[in-house]
Amino acid sequence: MNTNVGSIDRMVRVVLGVVLLSAVFFLEGSLRWFGLIGLVLLLTAAFGLCPIYKVLGINTCPAAHKRP
Repeated sequence: MNTNVGSIDRMVRVVLGVVLLSAVFFLEGSLRWFGLIGLVLLLTAAFGLCPIYKVLGINTCPAAHKRP
């Protein structure tokens, strides 16, 4: 599996994912369910693969640029 998410991008996704996921526990009403977007960010950071990046042709992983 080819990765397309670099290390800095992964760190940002983890931080934002945790912040958004915590909204599920701290917010009330229907707004709290937007916090589940944090799960998507955490999963893309864990696997190093972002489907939206793949469709748009974006690659922030420096190791993938060095391949011949």
